[in-house]
Amino acid sequence: MTEETTRLVLLFQKGDRQAFTKLVEAFRRKVYGLAFRILLNHIDADEVAQETFVRIYNRIGQLKSPEHFDSFVYRIATNYAIDMLRKRRGRIVAMSSESELPGSVQMTLSSRVASPEKVLENKQLLEAITKAAEELPPRQKATLILHDIEGLSKEEVARIMGCPEATVRSNLHIARSKMKKKLEKLFSPKKGDV
Repeated sequence: MTEETTRLVLLFQKGDRQAFTKLVEAFRRKVYGLAFRILLNHIDADEVAQETFVRIYNRIGQLKSPEHFDSFVYRIATNYAIDMLRKRRGRIVAMSSESELPGSVQMTLSSRVASPEKVLENKQLLEAITKAAEELPPRQKATLILHDIEGLSKEEVARIMGCPEATVRSNLHIARSKMKKKLEKLFSPKKGDV
């Protein structure tokens, strides 16, 4: 975290509302992006982003170390997104269009497309990956996203998730294994296909 962010947090803790506005501007896109990757839904991601900053505003006094503000933000956003996932587990979440897919994955796949057949193949692969990730328990999914997609260290993920690093390693291992099994089932040749 930058010295400027730490300075803004200290000012905000003293009641400076402009400092809070600057912090929201600095973290809004990161929070929204994290929430979208967990929830795969723009409306829910927007709600998580808004509620995260409301909670930060109300709980800033609980932050003892201003230099850990980024972990504080990620923890609040991740926990709220996990709560939303748990609430909607009973509902079927239909992906209505390609625009609902994670942009970074979509961009990576589309940059390698050479033909209409490849477009269809990549779309099917991305849908399979997304479906497999959706079926993970919320904490495993959030851990996988924070570490493998957001690029946070295991130590940072542990601080955000409020658990030991060993739990992060375990959740990552289990989540990756489940993803691998689900994808192998989807893409392994069926009898008679070979």
